[in-house]
Amino acid sequence: MSTVFFSTAYAADQAGGGAFSTETLLQYGPIILIFVVFYFLLIRPQQTRQRQLREKQNGLRRGDKIVTAGGIVGVVQATREDSPEIDVEIAPNVRVKVVRSTITTVTPRDKPANDA
Repeated sequence: MSTVFFSTAYAADQAGGGAFSTETLLQYGPIILIFVVFYFLLIRPQQTRQRQLREKQNGLRRGDKIVTAGGIVGVVQATREDSPEIDVEIAPNVRVKVVRSTITTVTPRDKPANDA
């Protein structure tokens, strides 16, 4: 009796042997669906925000108000295209050099700041 059981199990194993079946799709379908949802709701919007921030960092001009990752708020005084550093005035007559990549927020000089 046990030999019949094993031969049946062996035959069932060989029936789907190597071919892509709908069972396989149903098994991996939820995982694929979760990845697609994560891509469109998390990964793609984050990449868009990073690209916009990089464009703002590269397009800095004198007079733009910035906020760095460390929380320093200042006004851009000088930029150089070939240098990753910019000069920022953080208080009257107090200038510091800031690396462009540490800037998290840019408010252009012609746009008023929100007083919220």
